[in-house]
Amino acid sequence: MSRIKFDEEEYWNSSKFQAFTFDDEDDDLFQLKESKRAVNSLREIVDNDEDDELEKYSWSGEPVGSISWSIKESSSSSRAAGEVRNQGQQRCQSNAGPLSKQGSSYSLSSLFKGLNKPGTLNSFSDAFTDTSIKSFAPELRRPKAEYQDYGGDWSIEDTVRRMKRGKVYSLERFRSLKDKLQLLDEAVRLHDGNVITAVLIFLKRTLGTEIFFRELELRPVALQHFIHFLQEINDQKILQDLFRFLDHAEELALSMYRENLNIPNAEERRDFLKTKCIRLPFSADDATHIKDHYTLLERQIIIEANDKHLEASGQEEIFRKHPRKASILFMPLVTTLFYSCIYHYTEGEGTFSSPANLKKTFRIPEKQYVLTALAARAKLRAWHDVDALFTTKNWLGYTKKKAPIGFHRVVEILHKNSAPVQVLQDYVRLVDDVDLKLNIAIKYKCHNVVIDTYKDLKDRHQLMVYRCKVDRNSPEEEKIDHILSNLQIRWKN
Repeated sequence: MSRIKFDEEEYWNSSKFQAFTFDDEDDDLFQLKESKRAVNSLREIVDNDEDDELEKYSWSGEPVGSISWSIKESSSSSRAAGEVRNQGQQRCQSNAGPLSKQGSSYSLSSLFKGLNKPGTLNSFSDAFTDTSIKSFAPELRRPKAEYQDYGGDWSIEDTVRRMKRGKVYSLERFRSLKDKLQLLDEAVRLHDGNVITAVLIFLKRTLGTEIFFRELELRPVALQHFIHFLQEINDQKILQDLFRFLDHAEELALSMYRENLNIPNAEERRDFLKTKCIRLPFSADDATHIKDHYTLLERQIIIEANDKHLEASGQEEIFRKHPRKASILFMPLVTTLFYSCIYHYTEGEGTFSSPANLKKTFRIPEKQYVLTALAARAKLRAWHDVDALFTTKNWLGYTKKKAPIGFHRVVEILHKNSAPVQVLQDYVRLVDDVDLKLNIAIKYKCHNVVIDTYKDLKDRHQLMVYRCKVDRNSPEEEKIDHILSNLQIRWKN
């Protein structure tokens, strides 16, 4: 006993762990050290993937497997056995010893790394897979109705209905032509475009081309869905084969015309239009549009080559002041006309790039031509050209300004292009409707037009109200004062 006591005292004096103490300060310090040591132990466990041997400690702080731990465990067991014999109670052999401390031999590393002792669980997942524990958890099963979604033995009506509802379905089990056609008829009967398209894709993949086209011809609704589907995915080859089978000449011609829109080279697209599209059996109106498209593209190729050379040489002032921002190739007719009004406005009608030539060749309406030319010349702030655009002469030689689009539209376009007030006032005065003229003049601050209009209306009250809106000591205020002081005007109010 003296030897055991000596070993225990030597251990507590030399070990880095301390025995239990009631001193609060020592206890707090001890807990702090224990926490720091546990954190460091976790860091080493995470960083090191190998199952390195870590020292384990019991709840008393003693290393598991050390000499002192073995002595204390053996002495504790013998002491407990002696007490049982002295009491003389008849107990089971399994309850003779004290509660085992082996559960405390798990270290934090064994908890995270899954180290186990014989007869114990490896990890938390083992606890849930253990049969003794699993018996307490209720078994969760899916409803029997859900298992029916994964069966494949459905009728044609059930399959189409499942397709409409977005459930799992399979079309591969329908192998005969009769079943496939009934499947298509059922999809058409339900009037669901997505279901019809899905069935059509299945039939296209599993039927011969001639058989598929022949059955589509007998079903107009399905035929229109299939044509729309091919147009959406831009499958021109199958679409053209379908039109040939159906003998739809105009639709075939339009499909071949759309095909040329994918040609990136201008010369190749022009040749395609000339050799393949113009001779196709279009309707009268469509044939005219195809010819205009070919002519426009041919003009654009000529204009682009010439203007590119002039811009590179720097000979023309217009290209130096306003460099081109994009190529004219493949542009619409209105854009081409706007481009021509910017760079070739003064050219004669005999040139391909002249605005007048474009207007005549492509039969551009007068309103469209005036709107485009006005926007182009106003952008360049060429106010003289704008004025000449609306000036006409009668057979007596008198000049008059006339706008087929209405002068209120002219004022709006000029204001968008930052025209000066003097230019705006000239065109605001040409508006026929008095109320519209006043609204436009007030909106764009054409003070002289407002003052003269109120003077012509002999509306003294409105003139005095408007006097408060102009700047003090401005020419407009002086003009209003001069009109109000004129005794020869017979005011209405």
